Amino acid sequence: MIKRKKVLVLFAALSFTGVSCTDDFEEVNLDPNRIERISPGTLLNPILYEMASFNTSRSNAFTFEIMQVALPFPSASGGEHRYDIGENAGSSTWNTYYRWLTNIKEMQAAAVEAQAPNYEAVALTLNAWVYSLLTDSFGDVPMEEAARGDEGILYPAFNTQQEIYTSILSDLERANILFDPEQEMIYGNDILYGNDVGKWRRFCNSLRLRLLLRVSKRPEMDSYSKMAGILDNPTDNPAFTGNEEAAILEISGVAPLLSPWGRAVDFRTGRAASAFFIDNLNALNDPRRERFFGQAALKDGKTQIGYKGIPSGYAGNDSQFDFVPSNLNIALVTAPMIAVIMTYAEVEFIKAELARQGTISGDAQVHYQNGVKAAIEQWGAEVPAGYFENPAAAYNGTLERIMLQKYLALYFNDYQQWFEYRRTGLPALPKTESMVNNQRVPVRFRYPTAVQLSNSANYSKAVEHMGGDDINTKVWWEK
Repeated sequence: MIKRKKVLVLFAALSFTGVSCTDDFEEVNLDPNRIERISPGTLLNPILYEMASFNTSRSNAFTFEIMQVALPFPSASGGEHRYDIGENAGSSTWNTYYRWLTNIKEMQAAAVEAQAPNYEAVALTLNAWVYSLLTDSFGDVPMEEAARGDEGILYPAFNTQQEIYTSILSDLERANILFDPEQEMIYGNDILYGNDVGKWRRFCNSLRLRLLLRVSKRPEMDSYSKMAGILDNPTDNPAFTGNEEAAILEISGVAPLLSPWGRAVDFRTGRAASAFFIDNLNALNDPRRERFFGQAALKDGKTQIGYKGIPSGYAGNDSQFDFVPSNLNIALVTAPMIAVIMTYAEVEFIKAELARQGTISGDAQVHYQNGVKAAIEQWGAEVPAGYFENPAAAYNGTLERIMLQKYLALYFNDYQQWFEYRRTGLPALPKTESMVNNQRVPVRFRYPTAVQLSNSANYSKAVEHMGGDDINTKVWWEK
């Protein structure tokens, strides 16, 4: 049950007698219908809902295609699954993230003024979350001078991705220390954790692990020793230990918590499951199949033939297929539904990767199996008896095996499948002659046209630093 925040604002009438035209001028001219100070908690729910619902819709519209989960059908040409990426494919991402970063900044300022350290820590955590998504999507972006139009900074300079990651990781360290379970989050129950300070702190540290692993190719970030330090001291650095602690937003369907899909049927209209994703689930005999997709059928539309997708980037039209392919399960976007921010399964796969290479002392197989189990149960399914006895599911000591299951576990989780593929090159995605961009998976969005025109000087500096504004220009942590 999601508890909705009730905010009561009391307006006091201003009365005065016997004042001159100059005495207390500022006080007399206050607008009695305007809230002079905002409580930090009043901003939290809109930020969480709007960001999570937007990311869920983008996971469907972009990540599903580029990571060969689902694709347009019938579709003779074009589309992200063929790596045909438009110039402004990232515009909504840029605009939405900066809109809510402005609100997060206001929330943090209100928390500092109210001397509410838990809300300040939450704001720092949310700021790190959104900036990580933004910089991983584009590379260098404005940060230090962003959202400062009220100070006259209308054309913000871009920060390098290294500067951004250094800043947000430092903020997460500070947030972890700021969280204080002895102090209540007094501004109402939020829609994610119900003001449970301990769970917010676990999200903060789980996010630290994600971001440290993301930049682990960069030796100057000292990621592996920092991740080991977090995991070796769970008392001071608590992270997720179960699905009940994961950052998964429940969308009830009661206003304002509505599904991002006004018509749920649009979720599967003109779509089909990709053979790559379905075939991996089939090989695993995975119970998530029925949660994610419907069964394919013969052309008569009646005879079901199990779970079957169509090839990524296929050539020609749909007449070549003698069946109606599996399609997305409409229940995924019919409220009550969930919007995934970060899962417990992801933390276990991080541990599995670190244990496999000896960074931490844990058992990689145990963490791998914990991650798979959590990912399946997260969607309301159960791990079948003998699941890990299947050679396709058994841990075999390879990064490939971990990353395949992590890929499945990151289903419907904003851009995370795409980001992790760029970090590792796994899983090995299919290639076809009908794919463009030399069959290469794009590694970033181009900067929006509006940014190129309105902030051209700073845009040009950023492009020069990055080495180009192209979908194949690698960001700093990939190099």
